[in-house]
Amino acid sequence: MGLSQAYGPADDDASVAAIRAALDAGVTLLDTAMSYGSGHNERLVGRAIDGRRDEVVLATKFGIVRGESGVRLDAHPARVREYCEASLKRLGVDVIDLYYLHRVDPTVPIEDTVGAMAALVAEGKVRFLGLSEVSPAQIDAATSVHPIAAVEFEWSLSWREPEDDVVPAARKAGAGMVPYSPLGRGLLTGKLPTGPFEAGDFRAADPRFGGDALDRNLALVAELTRLASARHVSTGQLALAWLLARGPDVVPIPGTRSMARVIENAAAAGIALSPADLEALEKAAPREAWTGDRRSFAARGTTRSL
Repeated sequence: MGLSQAYGPADDDASVAAIRAALDAGVTLLDTAMSYGSGHNERLVGRAIDGRRDEVVLATKFGIVRGESGVRLDAHPARVREYCEASLKRLGVDVIDLYYLHRVDPTVPIEDTVGAMAALVAEGKVRFLGLSEVSPAQIDAATSVHPIAAVEFEWSLSWREPEDDVVPAARKAGAGMVPYSPLGRGLLTGKLPTGPFEAGDFRAADPRFGGDALDRNLALVAELTRLASARHVSTGQLALAWLLARGPDVVPIPGTRSMARVIENAAAAGIALSPADLEALEKAAPREAWTGDRRSFAARGTTRSL
């Protein structure tokens, strides 16, 4: 997403180079959406994987529509095929490996939307189905219509709420879990820029990134950095390794514009954390110590950009 919106300006050539660096580093899952830059991101990914399609598990999402009048949700069954075919064209591929419902449309029963998505599987346009930002009840309703391969949601050391409900519901459904913002929107890298955010950076409206909340959160990140230094890894790598340690069904999707950061993030897959390491992380940055509620951020509609 950050290659097309929400984190300030980006350079397309540098973005393509970063995606290709990810493939070179052994990354196999690329996750985009029709809403990211109103189709720009899908075209960018299509350009980056040209000639390398067989190396990629390609995921995209529908259901958030951007236009001149703003952002709206649309997962009406009659338009699911139209959205899918437009994504296929922008990506330059014949089939999407993992097709997500980006957000549930409150005007449409999720069973109806998933039914239309299942028809795409039967037609060979899509291989597997996923859901993004859903409740346990919505997971249950969707799986009553068609198997759900993956559930995407925000999860990181600094945002643990899904562990109470979404994580067990996804596991009950047999779905893999795809945590987005696994580096806490940059917070958990230990390299958050000082001073105000650039124009267009949506973190300026996130309560976790302002005032006293940010100060308290950065103090926790400093503790994580201390532990990472002792392990001779970066703070971001430690945060990713923590998520990977939650189980083989957890596949975090860190985003970055930097080739160097792509390589660093990919290397986190080789870090094995011991029970003692995990205990130290819990002590250094316990769940209840983080400040700022993403739910108030989401309530204003901001996270619909995701």
